[in-house]
Amino acid sequence: MHFTERFLAVLLVGTLTAGLYGASQIDWDSEDEQENPLAVLNQKETIRVWYGDEALSDYINSAAVAFGEANNVRILPYYMAESDYLETINRATLGDLEGVLPMPDVYLISHDSLERAYLAGLAVPVEDPAGVMNEDSFPKAALSAVSYHGKLVAYPLYYETSALLYNETYLYEWARQQAGKADTEGNGESEEGEFEELDELPDEENSLVEYDEETIALRTEQFFLRAIPATVNDILQIADSFDPPETVEGIFSWDVSDIFYNYYFVGSCMNLGGEAGDDRNQIDIYNQDAIASLGVYQGLNQFFSIDSSTVTYESVLQDFLEGKLVYTIATTDAAAVLAAAKEEGSFVYDYGVALMPDPTAELEGRSMSVTSAVAINGYSDHRELANAFATFLVDGYAENLYDLAGKASANRNVNQDNGALQIFLMEYEDSMPLPKLMEASNYWIQLEVLFARVWNGEDVSSLVEQLDQQMRTQLVKN
Repeated sequence: MHFTERFLAVLLVGTLTAGLYGASQIDWDSEDEQENPLAVLNQKETIRVWYGDEALSDYINSAAVAFGEANNVRILPYYMAESDYLETINRATLGDLEGVLPMPDVYLISHDSLERAYLAGLAVPVEDPAGVMNEDSFPKAALSAVSYHGKLVAYPLYYETSALLYNETYLYEWARQQAGKADTEGNGESEEGEFEELDELPDEENSLVEYDEETIALRTEQFFLRAIPATVNDILQIADSFDPPETVEGIFSWDVSDIFYNYYFVGSCMNLGGEAGDDRNQIDIYNQDAIASLGVYQGLNQFFSIDSSTVTYESVLQDFLEGKLVYTIATTDAAAVLAAAKEEGSFVYDYGVALMPDPTAELEGRSMSVTSAVAINGYSDHRELANAFATFLVDGYAENLYDLAGKASANRNVNQDNGALQIFLMEYEDSMPLPKLMEASNYWIQLEVLFARVWNGEDVSSLVEQLDQQMRTQLVKN
C-alpha cells in the first residue's frame, strides 16, 4: 500500500480489542454491576488506553495484562479506528460521548498531531518516572518528534523511515566482474572520483596482466564494499559497468510517486519548522541546494525510466524479492518480509540494508520519519499511573513490540540482534521528523505533488519557489 494511503487510512467502524465495546448504553463508570459488567473490578485503579492501529492489538493487550498483574492495577485497551481520531478523543474527554465511550487516560498518536493535542490540553509534558527520555534510550529524531517548544509532550513508541535494500548476491557478481579487470581498464574510481583507488593491490602497468585467485578474491571484497553506495552517482556507475544476470530487469527502482521514498533528496536542504517541526519562524525551502538536489532526482528519470503511474511500493518490493532489481528503497516493514521470504526459501538471494545514499558527494541526503507516540491526556485523574504505563510501553515492554506488532521500536536498546532494523534505526537517528505545525499539515502532500511534477520534467526552480511561498503564506502569524 502507498505510504500516503497507509498514513491517511480511515476505517469505518470503531471497536474494542478485548470485546469491551459492545452496547452503546453501557455506563462504564457505574458501580452497579447490572449497568457496568466491569464494576466488580472498580476496586483497582484503572486507566484506559486508546490506539488506532489494529496491528498493535496483541502488543497493547499483552502489555496491559503484564503491567496490570505486576502493579495490581487495571488497564483497559480500546482500539478506535475513527475517521478523526484526535477529535473523538477530544469529544470523549469533554463528555460528549458519555455512556458511549469513556475518555482515554493515555493514547497513541502520530507525532505530527502533537501540536494540536497539546494546545487542546489533550497532551501534557511527560513525567518520565523511569528516566528514559534521553539519548541513551532514544535517538535524537525520536526526542525531537515528541518535543513541542522545548517540552517533551509524549513518549516515542515506534517509527517509520526509509533505507536502501540491495541484492548482495548481485553486488558480489558485479565485484567479481570488476576484480577480473586490470587497473588500466578501471581501478574502482568513478568519473566524479567517488570510488577511491583500491589500496593494498599489485601495481600493474598494463591491461594484459592476469590476477591470481588470491588477488581476485581481495579485489572482489574491496569492490563489493564500494558497491554499497555512498551517493546516487555510485549507483549510476555500477549500472554503467555491470553485466547483470538475465533475471535482472533493472538496477534501481523505487516508488517515485510516494514522498516517503523521495524525501531524502531534499531532507537536508529544505527546512520547515526546525528540528522539532514546531517553529513557525523557520522556513527555508527555496534555496540552491534544494534546486540542485531535485535536479539530480529529475535526471534519474532519464536514466532509469520509472513510470510513476504504474510503479508502487508493493510492486518494487516484489520485484526485489524475485531478483529483478539490484537496489530499491523500502520502509521498516521490508525487514520482516525479507526475513520471512528468506526463511521459507522463496527469496533465494543474499541481501543487505544500507543507509540512504546522498544525492551527490556535495549534496547531503536526509530521510523523513514519522514517530508513533504515547501521550498522556491532560484531563486524566490518573496521570501518575498513565505515565508509568506509557513508560512501560516504550521501554519496559518494548522488546516485544516487533514480534507482536511488526513495529520498529524507537528505543535504541531493543532489536539489537536484528541487523536490518539496526540499519533502519541508524537512518532514523539522522532523519527529519514530519513537521507538527497545524497550518502546515499539508506540507508533505504538497511536497509529493512537487516531486511528481519534477519527475515529469517541469521546471524545478519555479516549483520550489511556489512551495516556499505557499508555506510562508500559510504560516503567517495573525
